[in-house]
Amino acid sequence: MKTYEFELFLADDPRDLDEWSGAVLAAGGDDSTCAVISEQLRVRFHREAESLEAAIRSARETVRAAGLSVLHCQIEPEDMEAWQVA
Repeated sequence: MKTYEFELFLADDPRDLDEWSGAVLAAGGDDSTCAVISEQLRVRFHREAESLEAAIRSARETVRAAGLSVLHCQIEPEDMEAWQVA
């Protein structure tokens, strides 16, 4: 299995950062970093999985279990380069 890095952008949530990031952690997101950048809720994952698709699906389910909604996923070019080397 590989570890895939990517970021999920989330819909607004009335909870503050500590509350919703705690919910992500409690839902199984111990491989994530939560942030609000330019008023945009984001969760960066370092998810181990058989494939990129499986990693993103699993992370999306973690976020949904925390009561949040995913808007889209973003993958940086340098992250993709790291997957090819590993």
